[in-house]
Amino acid sequence: MNKVYLSLGSNLGDKESNLIKAIENIYSQIGVISAVSSIYESDAWGFESQNSFYNIALLVETKLNITDLLISCQSIEKQLGRKNKTKNSYSDRILDIDILYFNNQITNFDNLHVPHPRIYERQFVLQPMREIAADFIDPIKKESISEMQEKCMDSNKIRLINTLDIRNII
Repeated sequence: MNKVYLSLGSNLGDKESNLIKAIENIYSQIGVISAVSSIYESDAWGFESQNSFYNIALLVETKLNITDLLISCQSIEKQLGRKNKTKNSYSDRILDIDILYFNNQITNFDNLHVPHPRIYERQFVLQPMREIAADFIDPIKKESISEMQEKCMDSNKIRLINTLDIRNII
């Protein structure tokens, strides 16, 4: 089984419901969810928006290879109303699923880079990851999630919104 860390974000509609629906779809289409972080709220990162984001991190065990995982994640985004991603700009979205880590693998495809190339810059990713995998060692930086978060220069404030009990979702 492959161990995969995913970051989920939503800033349109019922954000908490969007994340819960995504969790349900990930469980049914990708694999067993071993850990889920609390929901954290943050302002938009990389673009201006009136809508704050809700973010969570998941640990998923899957039989999928990394290419099929990407296809499944993109399919779930579309099923839940995501418009096509734009390559060079960020925008409001119902759901965004990013593959943060796939085992300890380093992957550099045209359409996929793992570990996610901007994880180190984003408190809204590092804080949920720290909750479920504080000691996970990044295969590129050779630092734990906790160490990377302490060095992160992102000043965006992260607020705890709600804890999720995976047993009540799947």
